[in-house]
Amino acid sequence: MLLQFVTALIAIGAALCILMAGAWVVQQRTGNSGWVDTIWTFSLGLTGAVSALWPIAGAAPNARQWLVAVLVALWSIRLGSHIAIRSAGIHDDPRYAEYSRQWGADAPRKMFIFLQNQALGTIPLVFSIFVAARFPSDDLRIQDFLGVLILLMGIVGEAVSDAQLKRFRSDPANKGKVCDIGLWKLSRHPNYFFEWYGWLAYPVIAISPDYPWGFAALLAPLFMYWILVHVTGIPPLEEQMLRSRGDAYRAYQARTSKFFPMPPKADSLKAEVRS
Repeated sequence: MLLQFVTALIAIGAALCILMAGAWVVQQRTGNSGWVDTIWTFSLGLTGAVSALWPIAGAAPNARQWLVAVLVALWSIRLGSHIAIRSAGIHDDPRYAEYSRQWGADAPRKMFIFLQNQALGTIPLVFSIFVAARFPSDDLRIQDFLGVLILLMGIVGEAVSDAQLKRFRSDPANKGKVCDIGLWKLSRHPNYFFEWYGWLAYPVIAISPDYPWGFAALLAPLFMYWILVHVTGIPPLEEQMLRSRGDAYRAYQARTSKFFPMPPKADSLKAEVRS
């Protein structure tokens, strides 16, 4: 089994690097780095589904393998389509545009390296899918259906968050304002929260005392939390929002949870009312 899993890691890494090299070509040709996230999402979904369905000892995929493959495919299609529609309506993604501005003339080379690092950093996510699909039992268990419920809740929560933000931004009266309606009143990044939440499905499916490899599926939610909260998610987005919204966003930061949905801070709300 060790050799099989090591081989899978190498194959997953190679596939992701090739696909993200393609994302770099698209970004360079179009000048729109928004397509990077679109391609990354579909690449993760494709690689994850293929790794889940990869035959075990030459046998046809079992019910769990199909279940895990369908889950990652649903996630990928929903999120990838949403990002694609958004990317088609913009000239460039502000986060990547800021990176390019900082990199200057060396931007093409550094963008390629950045996307290759992103590909390598995606390996834990796909490997978690691979591990979950290979739980050593052909029969579906309660854990499997609980994993389905968790991932579906993540997809629905993220879709609702995206729809609320889109509706807010489409209203001309809200131009220049900060979205603080619905789920956005409870978290500054509810879409990121539900994205992270959905990745809890794979350790729920995989972990068992009889399957030590299952604990490797914890890499997915741990890595996703680190990326979203500390690296390419919240930090550059909040820097952009502070530049564009200023004090209004600072007030939003003061009263609203950064990541996990929680009621707004009462003291901050009272201070805003008094002011």
